[in-house]
Amino acid sequence: MNCAPLSVVNHLNCPNTFPSLARLKTSLQTESLARNASLPREETAAWQAIGAGWRQLYGSFRDVGVSFEWHDFKADEAVDWARSFHAGSVEICLNLAGHGSVRSGENETKFSAMTAGFYCRGREPLTATRQARERHQFITVELAPEFLTRHLAGHVTSLHPLIRGIVQSRRQVTGVADSAPMNAAQQQLIASLRNPPVFAAAQPLWYQGKAAELMAQFFFQPAEQEFFCTRQHRIGKERTERVMAILQRDLANPPALEQLAKEVGCSAYYLSRTFSQEMGFTIPQHLQRLRMNRAAELLRSGKYNVTEAALEVGYSSFSHFSLAFRQTHGCCPGLFPIDRS
Repeated sequence: MNCAPLSVVNHLNCPNTFPSLARLKTSLQTESLARNASLPREETAAWQAIGAGWRQLYGSFRDVGVSFEWHDFKADEAVDWARSFHAGSVEICLNLAGHGSVRSGENETKFSAMTAGFYCRGREPLTATRQARERHQFITVELAPEFLTRHLAGHVTSLHPLIRGIVQSRRQVTGVADSAPMNAAQQQLIASLRNPPVFAAAQPLWYQGKAAELMAQFFFQPAEQEFFCTRQHRIGKERTERVMAILQRDLANPPALEQLAKEVGCSAYYLSRTFSQEMGFTIPQHLQRLRMNRAAELLRSGKYNVTEAALEVGYSSFSHFSLAFRQTHGCCPGLFPIDRS
């Protein structure tokens, strides 16, 4: 993502004054992407407009069977996202920011902030667009049929119909699956994918393990005769994870309980009871813990004083903030140690 362009490009502030240099900038971006051995030539045109906003994290669709890619760019015009899809591929999208859509015939899946889903590009192409005038941040995990078959051949009956068609009949399938809000575990996974917590030599093994983890999360579906109690527990867990993800989005302005319940599809009373049963504490207690942990990070950094940290996490009353901080961390916020390393 941070591949620095040649220094001459940094001086192209006026394309009307320096038309030849402006053309050179475009040429250099294209050449830079084409030189990148991890970027297939057919993808060069798709990502040419965003330059360094595309970065290979691991792998190769052709050589390894799996490819992790990070995208971070501002689109002045709509981006034809489908040009980057390989024929025969299945792609998981973990979408942090920006709006995009993928269409197969009459079926369309839409990605908004903090959502995830997958789509398959067989012989028939998909239509996909990233909206203009938006900041887009997302990770894609592109999987080849051979990689899918190697890992999923023994689980055909439990797979999503699109994936089942690929693994069972060894044929290319085109289609889209519904997107859904990312759960807390998936959000945490994104940060580690960009900065793997292992030595470089271990990263191939680590990334392939994460590919298997994502396949387990996205490609399997519940048994047709799922017991009622099992289904209720699963739904309760999913709702709890969605609430945790929603609260993380904006600690200073969290939604009211009624809005939370509406977003996860149940009543406020039922959500409160379900969350408490799953977590062992209430939604307000969890929100306070999130806020105080964030405040502690800000204070530890030394870049925020107590008042600034309180305002950053949504407290306008210093006394209320101080009491909540003591309850969580056992000391006054003014005495919290600063990291001077």
